[in-house]
Amino acid sequence: MPEHRKRQAPVQGAKLFQDALIVFNKPMNVLCQFSDSEGKRTLADFIEAPGYYPAGRLDYDSEGLMLLTNQGWLQARIAEPRFKLPKTYLVQVEGDITDAALLRLAEGVDLKDGPTQPAQAQRIETPVLWTREPPVRFRKAIPTNWISLRITEGRNRQVRRMTAAVGFPTLRLVRWQIGDLKLDGLGLGEWRKQAVPEQLAPVSMPPHPAGRRRRHGS
Repeated sequence: MPEHRKRQAPVQGAKLFQDALIVFNKPMNVLCQFSDSEGKRTLADFIEAPGYYPAGRLDYDSEGLMLLTNQGWLQARIAEPRFKLPKTYLVQVEGDITDAALLRLAEGVDLKDGPTQPAQAQRIETPVLWTREPPVRFRKAIPTNWISLRITEGRNRQVRRMTAAVGFPTLRLVRWQIGDLKLDGLGLGEWRKQAVPEQLAPVSMPPHPAGRRRRHGS
């Protein structure tokens, strides 16, 4: 495994549980699991870290930040929607998104499984990102915009359903941040181990190892 994929993140402030987290920049078309019977790429193609399990998930066709841990309590703390850990996505949408559509995203959108919780939605400049493979398919006559969308839920394909509901389908979806943890400094397919940030630190130290994986993502 190349050493650049195992860079140790700098510890800032009081942090607990050294190396309890893996921060991974997931490419598109990679499953959030370590094995697959159909020959698709999995986490095992990028990460060699026995005892670590995904804390939540990120859809096969989405890119960006994934967290893995060897602590069961931390897996639940990150993945369970009841903890309302905010997740920030950079979203390329088809069309010139309107202020009215952004307001609807922020106030909550009616989906088939119920209205979404209030979110933070804003138009942003085109971010500097890695090249996506395969590339996004554009239609020459239709412009695209980038937005930042911050949610506290984890419904199945929620971000894509939200932007479609307001009339601007998602073309590219990159998860950039979970709580205070960001993708800063990680290239596509790279990962690092780091300590648990203060935001996620428990009141007491739970001793049990990671439990089963939970399925929440966008």
